Amino acid sequence: MEETFSNFSKFGDTKSTGKELDNKKFSKLCKDTGIMGRLVTSTDVDISFSKHKPKGGRTITFKEFEAILDELCVKRFPKKETLDDKKDAIRNLIAGKGPKTAGTTKVSKAGATNRLTNTSKYTGSHKERFGTDGKGKGLEGREDVIEDDGYVVGYTNKDTYDKTH
Repeated sequence: MEETFSNFSKFGDTKSTGKELDNKKFSKLCKDTGIMGRLVTSTDVDISFSKHKPKGGRTITFKEFEAILDELCVKRFPKKETLDDKKDAIRNLIAGKGPKTAGTTKVSKAGATNRLTNTSKYTGSHKERFGTDGKGKGLEGREDVIEDDGYVVGYTNKDTYDKTH
């Protein structure tokens, strides 16, 4: 459970130590792990967070996080018999999970993107950079390799002199 707390604490913040969680990241934790839903609303999460954070503070520690979970487990699992069952259920719900990145920007494959990335339509020097399968040739496709064989570049009748004379 501490791992989940740390994962969400560090998400999107390179300077975070993983020891404190702000309200925004706590709400994300509740959404991504399934705590927030039909029974537990975002309002419930915000009120619990505000109730347990220190006065004038903006973050909670792991100890305060556990206290909030103990409070939310009652609303999230109303059909469980004992309080210990509810606490175990909410801890199992968040155990070993990390932040989801659903809804982030994905690669577009519509309209102009297909046309612009189709290597079979390339012409000129750009055509030389890709093989027939569309994969790049790497350095071979970018550099002119100079052959030191005595012929000028582009000479088409290479090695035919001895055959004609």
